[in-house]
Amino acid sequence: MRKRILVVDDSNLMQHCITQCLTNAGYEVVGKAKDGNEAVHLYRQLLPDAVTMDVTMRGKDGIAAAREILEERPGAAIIFYTLLDIPGLEEKAHSLGVNDIVRKGDEAGLLQALAQLK
Repeated sequence: MRKRILVVDDSNLMQHCITQCLTNAGYEVVGKAKDGNEAVHLYRQLLPDAVTMDVTMRGKDGIAAAREILEERPGAAIIFYTLLDIPGLEEKAHSLGVNDIVRKGDEAGLLQALAQLK
């Protein structure tokens, strides 16, 4: 069975690129969110196998959204997919329980991180 993925990014172009990458690799994109509030709502509704989460978004950012999802569903599979090097992000992600951090544009790294999820 294909893994079901929720894509969270505030850029329509980036959502499209991520979706194309995942679909071409055999994943099923079950939803797309533009901010953290929408991500949490769609996560609750869709219960995807994994989430690719942008970190910096207007409103509720990816860190806050990941925290909320992981408080409700410990062990939820979340991969931060970000363009920025944010000081302390690795430690913050680890303390939250986020599975991995991948730099945007590293499609091979994103697919590898998803493949490593149980």
